[in-house]
Amino acid sequence: MVHAIDNCVLAVSNVLYQPWFVPLILVAGGIFLTFRCGFLQVGMFREACKVIMEKPHEGGVSSFGALMVSTASRVGTGNIIGVSTAIICGGPGAIFWMWITAFFGGASAFVESTLAQIYKKRDDDGTSKGGPAYYMKEALGQRWLGVIFSIFIIFTYMVGYNMLASYNLQSTFGAFDFYDEKMTPVIIGIILAVIFGVIVLGGAKRLIHVTEVLVPVMGVAYVLVSLIVLVINIPNLGSMFGAIFTSAFDFDAIFGGFAGSCIMYGIKRGLYSNEAGMGSAPNAAARADVSHPAKQGLVQMLSVFIDTLLICTATAFMCLSSGVDSSAYNLPDGPNAAGFVQDSLASVFGGFGPAFIAIAMCMFAFTTLIGNYSYCESCYEFIVGREAGKIELVVMRIVASLLIFLGAVASASLVWDIADMMQGLMVVANVPVIVILSGVACRCLADYRMQMKQKINPVFKAADIGLKQKTDYWN
Repeated sequence: MVHAIDNCVLAVSNVLYQPWFVPLILVAGGIFLTFRCGFLQVGMFREACKVIMEKPHEGGVSSFGALMVSTASRVGTGNIIGVSTAIICGGPGAIFWMWITAFFGGASAFVESTLAQIYKKRDDDGTSKGGPAYYMKEALGQRWLGVIFSIFIIFTYMVGYNMLASYNLQSTFGAFDFYDEKMTPVIIGIILAVIFGVIVLGGAKRLIHVTEVLVPVMGVAYVLVSLIVLVINIPNLGSMFGAIFTSAFDFDAIFGGFAGSCIMYGIKRGLYSNEAGMGSAPNAAARADVSHPAKQGLVQMLSVFIDTLLICTATAFMCLSSGVDSSAYNLPDGPNAAGFVQDSLASVFGGFGPAFIAIAMCMFAFTTLIGNYSYCESCYEFIVGREAGKIELVVMRIVASLLIFLGAVASASLVWDIADMMQGLMVVANVPVIVILSGVACRCLADYRMQMKQKINPVFKAADIGLKQKTDYWN
């Protein structure tokens, strides 16, 4: 039964990742939005750093808090296992294509998160909610599309990504003597499911408070260790960069087998890591209390850079500078991604290397599980068209906990294939919509820039950009 499901999922995924489908939509959409927004990834980078530190109104969610929730989802096991898998299967050049997708993805992240802010709705408790489903309904008048997209999000994050995060975490313990292939995944799955259940039953506010603490600590510690590795491996840096760029532009190999090429793995694992264009982060961005929608768009653009250009690059450089042969980890039953990263660090730190990766994975996986689930409840409420009842939420949270357990004991191929398929479907649904609505986001950006030139704190009014739809916050 499991094998039949995996074959079906893989068949759909193989169609989605043909060069003319998800890769074309994602990259072409990012390039189009980059030009339309005037390369804001460069011109507005400093402003994005300033906006993060703004304080919300009393009781509101700060830009930083919303950033940490979306970064908790983005910065996860994909930054370690996903990057390692890309190198093993696609070669060092996959890292270059991850950088490219992240740069252009920054514009996609800005547009989708700005739209989420403009069309966000006021919740019964006074906070805000929103995301692609809401701008599909409010701006396009297509509630049915929002419902389909909400279903995609729930299946992607509660099923695909959270099962994958759970599997990736337990796989890192395979480097230790106590690991038992039958019992260890079960034990880790139970522990993860219980801790996750306790946290999510505390509600969205607790999710934000937990991630605000864990994400910065986790990210800083990981980058510091990577810098130490790079300093120790300085003699290898020249050959490392040579391998990245030689592999990235080996077009004979790329077009000889595109599905397994560095470009495809760079796109797949880059998307899994930074999620730009998928429409996930806007669900967190809509919660932020800001005076201008473009502020949160800039913050989410920055999150893409934090994820891919900082955390993913840290993993890649640790692995590639170590001199450990990645091809030795491309096994018949799937890549031993965790082993590759752990052995790379062990070459520098000895026994501390695998232990550090296991600890980092625990923190990465934990925040990923929380951040991923935070998107699902508002999507469920959008589907049913009302506020979810207490019993419904409890059931949903229990199911989410059970799925985390199942992910820990599932096969690697199944969890990876489900995640790839679902993230591809999200791109297909969301990117064309943000391209269609990009004019609204660009007018919003122009209004923000105009007020910046006047040296005032930008404040948004829907009428100032000719927005006809009535909004809950900006009229």
